[in-house]
Amino acid sequence: MESRIIAGCEEWCELPALGIPAIKVRVDSGAKTSSLHAFNIRTFTRNGVRWVSFEVHPLQNDRTTVLRCEAPVVDRRVVRNTSGIGEKRFVVRTALGFGEQSWEAEVTLANRDSMGYRMLLGREAMAGRMLVDPAASFCLGDRSQQEIADFYARHDQRSDGLRIGLLASNPDLYSNQRIVEAGRERGHEVSFFDIRQCYMKLDADTPEVHTRGGIILNDLDAVIPRIRPSITFYGCALTRHFESLGIATLNRSEAISRSRDKLYSLQLMQKNKLDIPTTGFANSPMDTDDLIEMVGGAPLIVKLLEGTQGRGVVLAETRKAAESVINAFKSLKANLLVQEFISEAEGRDLRLFVVDGKVVAAMQREAAPGEFRANMHQGGTATKIKPTADERKLAVRAARAMGLAVAGVDIIRSRSGPLLLEVNSSPGLEGIEAATGKDMAGVMIAAVERLCHWKRELGVAAVDTTEVLPAP
Repeated sequence: MESRIIAGCEEWCELPALGIPAIKVRVDSGAKTSSLHAFNIRTFTRNGVRWVSFEVHPLQNDRTTVLRCEAPVVDRRVVRNTSGIGEKRFVVRTALGFGEQSWEAEVTLANRDSMGYRMLLGREAMAGRMLVDPAASFCLGDRSQQEIADFYARHDQRSDGLRIGLLASNPDLYSNQRIVEAGRERGHEVSFFDIRQCYMKLDADTPEVHTRGGIILNDLDAVIPRIRPSITFYGCALTRHFESLGIATLNRSEAISRSRDKLYSLQLMQKNKLDIPTTGFANSPMDTDDLIEMVGGAPLIVKLLEGTQGRGVVLAETRKAAESVINAFKSLKANLLVQEFISEAEGRDLRLFVVDGKVVAAMQREAAPGEFRANMHQGGTATKIKPTADERKLAVRAARAMGLAVAGVDIIRSRSGPLLLEVNSSPGLEGIEAATGKDMAGVMIAAVERLCHWKRELGVAAVDTTEVLPAP
């Protein structure tokens, strides 16, 4: 007992073999395994041995400081997170330094961007060496802000990558900030451009795109369009102009236009033999009764064609309520869909994130108590799930039918199997990153790299092993 060191609930740790001079660690005897934050994970072979390279954000609440690490692979095993969900992780063995003490331990690699600490120290690494005082912190030595700044001052942002423009409306939106951060982490020059401040010159000899101040944007390598529904027409026109200049766009303008037209997108799904809820569409209020019968009667869903993120979606629980809602919308000359209500879904739906024909993450969304599924954007919860093979196949086929390289595909589970609800061309990242712990912004940037046939020189023969759910 006397030989064991006393640690607090948080400590500074050094990982010299990985080139990490200081990282704040959560000391948790309730966790079995230790975990280190890692992203852009790739495996390669060196002298006949399997190695893994990965990148780390060593500092909390800082995604701009990036270290690249390499280590031999010890194992790849399933580790359960705090929600009890199993995740397959690479395992490395490395030296841990706490104060004057140092020893080797196994550490799993996982994306911890959504967690408070970049590293978790589990009881296997502490066994026989450490006792924990949960009321204390930094028993083995604290680090000043100046020391940390000195440690990481030499790790400058890379600048040898692509020139990428993010076309959107709100620079403070979580998704937009994450995409800019992820691009810069991977060595690219990423700039935010407000769609409303961009304008075009159409000319056979010198076509151009300008942003406010007369700055010409023709020298971009790629564009990531994230167009707000209210400016779909102009945003797609701008994206189309970039395409005419030979600049790569992550999602093409025609695909975005298709996804924004709810009726047309459902017709495309139908044409491609994809299962959707029974849906009715009519122009005249005189057809209301037949429209209600067409979808199986009440309860039913009424959707405005222009509605987004649950807005303009109404659950009509009785026939009388359905008639009132439909006729009220029609009197306003609004275009609407009437759709069958899937009661067995119990207020839940699935969001599958599809990138380049693969499902890379999935979550289940559940409406807040007293709400129904369409209102999950105004509350509710999201949890990581493992979709079925049929659900993965449906999501991939839906994104392909729309022509989208990146899509958020919404699916509902019914007695007859998964049904396709909607395909989103600008899926939000906050919910799915929080629910799954995956770096979805990084996955999008990797898709841009593939689109531009760009590859970072790693100095080794590397194979991308980014965790994805297999395509059908």
